[in-house]
Amino acid sequence: MKVNMKVNMKYIYLPIFLLLFFNCSEDKISITGEGRISGKVVTIGDNTPLENVKISTNPATSVIFTDINGNFSIASVDVGNYSVQAEKQGYLTVFEAVSVTEDSSSSLIFELDVETANNDAPNTPVLISPANNTVDTEVSVGLTWSGSDPEEDDLTYAVTILNDQNSDVLEYTDITDTTYVVSGLQYGTKYFWQVSASDGINDPVLSEVFNFKTLQYPDNRIFFTRKINGNNVIFSTDGVGNEFQLTAESSNSWRPRKASNIGKIAFLRSNGGETHIYTMDLDGSNVYQVTNTIGVTGFNLEELDFSWKSNDTQILYPNFDKLYQINANGASLQEVHQTANGNFVTEIDWNENTSKIAVKTNNSNGYAVEIYTMNASGTVQEVVLNGVTGAAGGLDFSFDGNTLLYTRDVSGNENSEYRQLDTNMFIYNLSSMVVTNVSIEKPAGTNDLDARFSPNEAKLIFVNTSNDGISQENIEVLNIGILGTRVVIQEDAKMPDWK
Repeated sequence: MKVNMKVNMKYIYLPIFLLLFFNCSEDKISITGEGRISGKVVTIGDNTPLENVKISTNPATSVIFTDINGNFSIASVDVGNYSVQAEKQGYLTVFEAVSVTEDSSSSLIFELDVETANNDAPNTPVLISPANNTVDTEVSVGLTWSGSDPEEDDLTYAVTILNDQNSDVLEYTDITDTTYVVSGLQYGTKYFWQVSASDGINDPVLSEVFNFKTLQYPDNRIFFTRKINGNNVIFSTDGVGNEFQLTAESSNSWRPRKASNIGKIAFLRSNGGETHIYTMDLDGSNVYQVTNTIGVTGFNLEELDFSWKSNDTQILYPNFDKLYQINANGASLQEVHQTANGNFVTEIDWNENTSKIAVKTNNSNGYAVEIYTMNASGTVQEVVLNGVTGAAGGLDFSFDGNTLLYTRDVSGNENSEYRQLDTNMFIYNLSSMVVTNVSIEKPAGTNDLDARFSPNEAKLIFVNTSNDGISQENIEVLNIGILGTRVVIQEDAKMPDWK
């Protein structure tokens, strides 16, 4: 009887236990929960808020963007550990770890740096040529260097050049190659050059400093004028074709006349609406304006000439019908001569040995030419040429003053364009009054103009050009009285001077 009761009780308790078990399992135990991630994004260093920064997480939740104040907030984030990413174009992406707990807000601060923050500066440029301490460098020199960048960024270079003569600084920027040609340097000058490299991100990187010295100015004895872009420009030459530009193309400068005793060149230059006499050193430096109140003027500016006087201390020059004298430093201006008939003084030459002045005058059209000599006081002595038609000019005394070289258009033609048709060179002997035509072997249809004696007076230097008035002018040399010696020494050149 007892046994049966135990068995029955067993079967009674089992259903109750199972019922209780299943009823309790419907109420689950929470092991996840939710929290919030919030924060702010600013720039590194100055803490400027950054707007529209993309915020994302791993494991993934929501993707949001910062507001105008750089703030962000991600709600309903499951409890757990996350890596939060802040990303904006132009800045380095930043990751921060965060742990989210139930019913709480986890706060982060992101400091973003620009994406170039880890960019390395360019490598130091290495100067190659001219090598350090190079001497006798040409005044137009090609600078060469090497440069590179760790990230292979595109580089731009700048070249800075100083010198030992003055405080001038030459700067050349935005160079994309590793070579650069610098022109117009001074002769006999030491230059110091340095290159900087920039990747546009980091501060420029400077090379070491190299130096080079330009060659001494050549002892050229021939000077001439050439027209470039509408302006006359003065050059010197060594007589075999090597040219050296002395005046800038931006100014109109012509008619060079060398003063050997003082190592200066006098020349004419346009100054506003006037023409004045200037001087410069033989290399074109130290330009000085001599005339100021009364300039050089007359019938045709390109036909006008002037002369050094009194051991190269003074200058004689024309102004309409008057001849003026002025010291080379611009002082002591005085009138020396005025024509009796009102003709314009156009050309002058002074002879040191005889103290004579040769003068060519003409009317306002360039004709009615007279060539005569006078003493230093302005008194006329010998009449060399008058009573002829046509153009004339090109005065130059021989060293001893016994002969005078000039040119004349033997065609006698006179016209409104002042076109010369057959201009020849003549030597007039002041003692015998014999005149000799020395334009031997002159090509037909050409003119010999602007004649000068060579320093040893065995040759003549002059301009030969077609008589059409528009063709190229060339400077030629010939041995006086010797056939077959006429030769071109400088093309596209005029107004020669040989001292």
